[in-house]
Amino acid sequence: MVKRIGVMTSGGDCPGLNTAIRAVVKSAINNYGYEVIGFRDGYRGLIENRFLKMKSSDVSGILDRGGTILGTINRYNPFAVTVDRDGEKTVRDMSDRIVETLRMHDIDCLVVIGGDATIRYANKLIEEKGLPIVAIPKTIENDIYGTDMSFGFMTAVDTATQAIDKLHSTAESHHRIMILEVMGRLSGWVALEAGIAGGADVILIPEIPYDINKVARAIFERRNAGKSFSIIVMSEGAKPKGSEGKNNVSNGDNSLSFNGTSAFLAKELERLTSLENRITVLGYLQRGGDPSPFDRILATRLGASAVNIIAKGEFNRMVCVDHEQIKSIPIKEVAGKFRTVPTNGEMVQIARYMGVSFGD
Repeated sequence: MVKRIGVMTSGGDCPGLNTAIRAVVKSAINNYGYEVIGFRDGYRGLIENRFLKMKSSDVSGILDRGGTILGTINRYNPFAVTVDRDGEKTVRDMSDRIVETLRMHDIDCLVVIGGDATIRYANKLIEEKGLPIVAIPKTIENDIYGTDMSFGFMTAVDTATQAIDKLHSTAESHHRIMILEVMGRLSGWVALEAGIAGGADVILIPEIPYDINKVARAIFERRNAGKSFSIIVMSEGAKPKGSEGKNNVSNGDNSLSFNGTSAFLAKELERLTSLENRITVLGYLQRGGDPSPFDRILATRLGASAVNIIAKGEFNRMVCVDHEQIKSIPIKEVAGKFRTVPTNGEMVQIARYMGVSFGD
């Protein structure tokens, strides 16, 4: 019988994390009488045994707050932790510490709230250490496999759309090309949906390598039609044809960062068109701020559902959205996979109907 559960947030932050924590804590205490132990700063907190016993009062007033009261850490692999001993740095597998910590606190199931890397490590803890885990998907990039939606995404789309709206007025006033770079390493959901919502003229996403000449042609076609400005929305992972992999920088933990995406595009467009352009990189503005009503509701649904499946004894699963219904899927089916934009899917086709160029 489950009596005590743990909860942690890991990976990059996003709007809705506090909402999800609140849902887990309130559902666990109010509906099932569970005790809840929160672990600080993700897997690091589990390894270092940094915790707090959570009460309903601890999650009061955090529904609309951005960030996470438990803290988080990005790019932290519990199976390869850099340890400094007597000035010498070595990499060690510290996952046994997680097992010891959970055993010490009599944790019957651990709720992990995170993205692709967090879920990948959770799956490894399940397979190698036999830990009972339930995952809740969060990411602004909406790239978690097995769920139609993860919380944090719609708030990021709202932020990007507002930026496009503001860029429209200054672009029109100065007759410029405005380039907005948004997050999206491997999937272009934020750029695609914000681009449609904000009326972008060109959308560049990782799934569709672009031809710089066709992007320039789309801009010239607008000018010939009497449009003196253009709005380009691009994912940070968007790349020109033939250059896949050239600008990728490994972080040493199976993740990638992309440098110079919008700078490269701006330089090439100016060379081809001789038109003035300006770059705006939204960056971490997309991660911050209050969650939208949509994300508050979704995070609450996912958090409560995570506790419900624990009560049923359905461990080692990720709660997910499937055709607007909350369901669950085995974590092993999610780990190591990404949800990308279907290049012939409805959203891409709708954008094309609106006259949007993808540079292909």
